[in-house]
Amino acid sequence: MIVSVASGKGGTGKTLVATSLALSLSGDHKVQLLDCDVEEPNDHVFLRPEISGSEAVSMLVPRVDEARCTYCGKCAQVCAYNAIAVLGKHVLTFSELCHGCGACSYLCPEQAITEESRQIGVVEWGHSGSLGFVQGKLAVGEAMAPPVIRKVKGYGEKDGVVIIDVPPGTSCPVVEAVKGSHLCLLVTEPTPFGLNDLALAVETVRELDIPCAIVLNRAGVGDSKVEQYCGEQNIPILLTIPLDTEIARLYSRGVTLVEGMPLWKPRFLQLLAGIMDIVDEGTRSTKR
Repeated sequence: MIVSVASGKGGTGKTLVATSLALSLSGDHKVQLLDCDVEEPNDHVFLRPEISGSEAVSMLVPRVDEARCTYCGKCAQVCAYNAIAVLGKHVLTFSELCHGCGACSYLCPEQAITEESRQIGVVEWGHSGSLGFVQGKLAVGEAMAPPVIRKVKGYGEKDGVVIIDVPPGTSCPVVEAVKGSHLCLLVTEPTPFGLNDLALAVETVRELDIPCAIVLNRAGVGDSKVEQYCGEQNIPILLTIPLDTEIARLYSRGVTLVEGMPLWKPRFLQLLAGIMDIVDEGTRSTKR
């Protein structure tokens, strides 16, 4: 089963939930945590894993042989991302903008464009106790997170429970990380910003046809509009975490909730039970 942990905005406690859920399950289940927040991965701060291997992540970008080029401009015309430009008798390529679609090389009438590999990040894997761990790191200055996220997900196990820590927001990296999940757990907070971004995240996962449930963090601050929204949208709130100074202290020291406050482990096990009920109900509905 694949459970993605996402949030419409940063700072809601997504990493707190993902790491605590993974550690709570690791004693009795085969569990793997994939940190797909590749622009700013920080699950390793809490899990302190032993890294046993790594692999570079690369993508293909155009290389122009100007000796064969007639400067017709067809490559620039077909590029939707402005990663290649023809200026008089010169061709400029902007590899950071390239999405690796290969259209320029395919459509070049003189076959003057080939593709070369360029590293954009790295994937690392290892373990923290019995918990499997994989993380991706996008190179500084790079804009293309999805290829790194796909590579991280490629190391996901086919059995057991796979928990994906998703980037914040609702952009392309989020879609890449969430798709294929059996359920998306959305972490939010009871504030106007939290509600606004939660609604955007709900629309995104529904567009992907993935069921979702809510973890309400920092309960006690703000108002009850998030609960009202969830009731209107028929979205279950599976776990509520109060606004607690001790939880904040633990997080600031890189200590997971279930390590610093073991009484939370049964609650995260109940969270898994709620997730499985939703996934099982969805499977039964599909069969009907």
